[in-house]
Amino acid sequence: MEKGFVQIYTGEGKGKTTAALGLSFRAAGRGKKVLFVQFLKGIRTGEEISMSENENIIHLKLAETVRFFLTLSEDEQIELKSKTLREWGDLKKRIETDPMDILVLDEIMAAIHNGLVDEMAVVSFLRDRPKYLEVILTGRSASEKLMNEADLVTEMRNRKHYYNEGILSRIGIEY
Repeated sequence: MEKGFVQIYTGEGKGKTTAALGLSFRAAGRGKKVLFVQFLKGIRTGEEISMSENENIIHLKLAETVRFFLTLSEDEQIELKSKTLREWGDLKKRIETDPMDILVLDEIMAAIHNGLVDEMAVVSFLRDRPKYLEVILTGRSASEKLMNEADLVTEMRNRKHYYNEGILSRIGIEY
């Protein structure tokens, strides 16, 4: 690609990761190289299985945990922050040495809100990235600062959700 754009999928509604996955599989189908990075997701998901079967998509997990961040002890939070800082540095090095067309930072907003990744580090990365690299960021509550860096912002709005009726996440649908 000549010029890559920055896209954000945010909001309280369902579908942010799903939209990023759809774009990733579409790009991979056209021979584009995709690096799909998921933050704070520790369980094995359907998308992880599907991505592993596609030679044009590399899947990584950063800040991997099977529990919600706020349920971790203070020591566990500190340890995860330290681990994530190292992983973020490794990710930036990988992008410099292993060119790709598309980078997805799935749930980066949650990583920022929980203090695992510094928002200004993400802004700097977006400004300094290779100009051909398309970057997709997902997660609730994208800041104005990040949205100002984006070329496209889509906000998913929750109008009605079966979760409010007591239906929990379902295998093959939500994960």
